[in-house]
Amino acid sequence: MPGLGRPDVVDVSYDNPDQPRLGLEVLSFAMLRERLMPSVAAAPSRPDFHQLTLVTRGEGTALIDFVEYPCAPGTLLHLRPDQVQRFPASPQGGLADLDATLVMFTPAFPPPVPASAAVLAAGFTPAAFSLSAVEYRAMSVAVAEIAAEYGTLAERDASSQADLTVELLRQLLGALLVRIARLPHPGEWDAAAGGEVFRAFRAELERTFATRRRAAEYAASLGYSPRTLTRACLAATGRTAKDLIDDRVALEAKRLLVHTGLPVASVGRMLGFTEPTNFGKFFERTVGATPGAFRATQR
Repeated sequence: MPGLGRPDVVDVSYDNPDQPRLGLEVLSFAMLRERLMPSVAAAPSRPDFHQLTLVTRGEGTALIDFVEYPCAPGTLLHLRPDQVQRFPASPQGGLADLDATLVMFTPAFPPPVPASAAVLAAGFTPAAFSLSAVEYRAMSVAVAEIAAEYGTLAERDASSQADLTVELLRQLLGALLVRIARLPHPGEWDAAAGGEVFRAFRAELERTFATRRRAAEYAASLGYSPRTLTRACLAATGRTAKDLIDDRVALEAKRLLVHTGLPVASVGRMLGFTEPTNFGKFFERTVGATPGAFRATQR
């Protein structure tokens, strides 16, 4: 029963064919179209790396974790590791006819700049921005500079300047991420308001959401009181730690229900529910539909 008529999600590992040892790659959307096998282009995919896409021409619709994002000139998309995407598609089907530049990089490649930490973490900033004319010009210059330096690596490989160019690429990427952090994103989380407590909780949540469901357990493992953890989450998101735990578990359940052919009971077991009925009640309470109805609707 795999896929139930739809392709399963394709897990994509970072692989730079031109610079195998470099944790960053720059390519055009046209180059991406040539590289992708039709089966991969048509399927939902989950990369283990970051993917920034700056659109300069054309229109389409991208899908990231069940949310549609219209793409047009001035759109900046940011897909983070483990998020599920469908590449921008045209209304007629197939990949959209876009001109765009993609900057793909591993989580370890950017320099450790505190100002960009929220940009790199899923949930802290949007997956898509509609840039103003001023913002678009600034982003275009920043992306073009990264692309230009990346293009010189092949000729510098045999010289002592190669290491300097790699370091320059890291710093240019760091500057681009800080520019993204500076963009307005109303309605999104304010990670800074939650401080170190919230940042530590979010990291721990990503690691253990499938096995740990109680806010008190997270508080204990991080060395904080449940009240301190709740205050930090409310300050950052307006929601309690328990709400955020449930949201993360529900998101993974959605991914598994739609992008795999696993039985509902198996999905529940993967997320720590020993009884299918308990998983069904949790999912309906959190998502507003039964697991079976959600799967059928999305497919």
